[in-house]
Amino acid sequence: MSTANVVDSSGWLEYLTDSDRAPLFAPAIEDAENLLVPVISLYEVFKKVLRERGENDALQVASIMQSGRLIDLDGALALEAARHPLPLADSLIYATARHHDATLWTQDEHFKDLPHVRYFPRQPTA
Repeated sequence: MSTANVVDSSGWLEYLTDSDRAPLFAPAIEDAENLLVPVISLYEVFKKVLRERGENDALQVASIMQSGRLIDLDGALALEAARHPLPLADSLIYATARHHDATLWTQDEHFKDLPHVRYFPRQPTA
């Protein structure tokens, strides 16, 4: 893979829990050289794992996520994110991807029709 990639938080969680959907996100995550990790994704995933599995697991997850290049939030990115009609964290994730000309990998439906998005629809639950 040669283009930059951003994986949204739900994709990271699928990958890190080795769910049946993990292989959808593996190509982007395992290509660490081209992986960009928005700081808000690190926050969201760390917080969820900390709450559900504890400090040690959360620190391990943070280490794995930082195998890619961590992208900090700055003023320009915040203003760019504010232009997207998405919730706060999603706006920041999408703006990070666009700012770095990266593809966003996601299973979140509100991204599905946006440009430069690899969208994997969730399977309906029975």
